[in-house]
Amino acid sequence: MKEKLDHLYDHHLLSRSEAKDLLLDITSGNVNSSHLSALLSVYRMRSITVPELQGFREALLELAIRVDLSQFSPIDMCGTGGDGKDTFNISTLSAFVVAGAGQKVAKHGNYGVSSICGSSNLLEYLGVSLSSDQTRLRQEIEQVGICFLHAPLFHPAMKEVAPVRKDLGLRTFFNILGPLVNPATPLTQCSGVSSLELLRLYSYLLQQDDVKFMIVHSLCGYDEISLTGRFKVFSNKEELVLCPEDLGFSRVDPAALRGGRDIKESADIFLKVLKGEGSEQQSNVVIANAGMAIRTGNPEIKLSEALEMAKESLFSKGAFCVFKSLLELNESYK
Repeated sequence: MKEKLDHLYDHHLLSRSEAKDLLLDITSGNVNSSHLSALLSVYRMRSITVPELQGFREALLELAIRVDLSQFSPIDMCGTGGDGKDTFNISTLSAFVVAGAGQKVAKHGNYGVSSICGSSNLLEYLGVSLSSDQTRLRQEIEQVGICFLHAPLFHPAMKEVAPVRKDLGLRTFFNILGPLVNPATPLTQCSGVSSLELLRLYSYLLQQDDVKFMIVHSLCGYDEISLTGRFKVFSNKEELVLCPEDLGFSRVDPAALRGGRDIKESADIFLKVLKGEGSEQQSNVVIANAGMAIRTGNPEIKLSEALEMAKESLFSKGAFCVFKSLLELNESYK
């Protein structure tokens, strides 16, 4: 490992195969925590390259416990995180809104590393038990419309990395990998990224895959459509820069997007918004992201139609009914 670190510290890059071999070595437990911290620091000081990202991704997918949900044609909605904005759980809320609109969702997520409350923290606190049981996951997505794939259960090799990531409490290249390594490998994906550079990387990678995709990035730094200003959208068919007004929304004050100070407060915000009782700004941001995801899965419809479907799902309490049904199904497993 010392030789590989020297190689990287001398400003050399890794090939695709070298990156894959390095991550396989890390997840085998052959790299101590000091060396791992040093490696992660490399990618805090310089950008990851496309071949490196491809190699890391291939290694994680090769080691993953895969789950076949292809019969449901699900969408994943996952952001890279690490934008440092401390927002409420927008992508998780949007996932339930999408499911409430009738589109199946296989949501990939994890505990928060650089944030207070990740999607796994939130759902576990609210009573959703995290499981890798494939029969159960298929039952959830079939009957309720959504299932949650808690990353550590499907990427057991990452147990070697988790303690170091937690101790660092910083965004690492594993944040970048999260939306790219869903163990169900859904063929529809709406991803949020925290920089224009990641938008470029993701667009290159996803164009190589046979997937319908949309990547979003708010130009003021959010890894989702924040409605605080202009945002960029890149998909199979188009590349756009839009404003909140283009979607029919007013601009949002960043303070309105703040998340909770702890998991309980985060959960309170989540439930309030999901019941259609959040502030207008909170609701609009969720509708914008959910609408974009609905259009990702249904590119033949207009964005305005997709936004109306998302609005209906939220304010008719369709999204909240999905959440309640998921909790009820969870209770039946006990």
